[in-house]
Amino acid sequence: MTRRRMIRAAKGTLVSAVAAGVCHWIWSSLRQWAEDASEAGQGAMGAGWLQSALAGFVGLLSMPLLLWAGMRLLGERGNHLLVLAGVVAWWVLGGHVVEGDSGTAVTALFLALFAVLGGLLSTAEVRRG
Repeated sequence: MTRRRMIRAAKGTLVSAVAAGVCHWIWSSLRQWAEDASEAGQGAMGAGWLQSALAGFVGLLSMPLLLWAGMRLLGERGNHLLVLAGVVAWWVLGGHVVEGDSGTAVTALFLALFAVLGGLLSTAEVRRG
């Protein structure tokens, strides 16, 4: 692996780790808000549904923005694979830890796995024509 790719992989790992932490916090916070709204509705049909949908929507859609912005801030371009595959990976891994109510160790393991995956994905660079 060339020095350039190693630096790009380190940047991708860092950006992915920060993005995973931020998205996990956002999604978990909104998920808690949705559960509170559901409990406040005292079992009424549909209570908290809108909040749950919003939590999932924001929890998923904040990831591509954070990945793209983070890599751009670090001076990297051509991050298409990282952004696209990162969203899919976050949908699986992030959804598992937030919606599955995982323990602290499992959550840390999945977030670290996402960061490593992001580092690997960031080595694929789309060159401009």
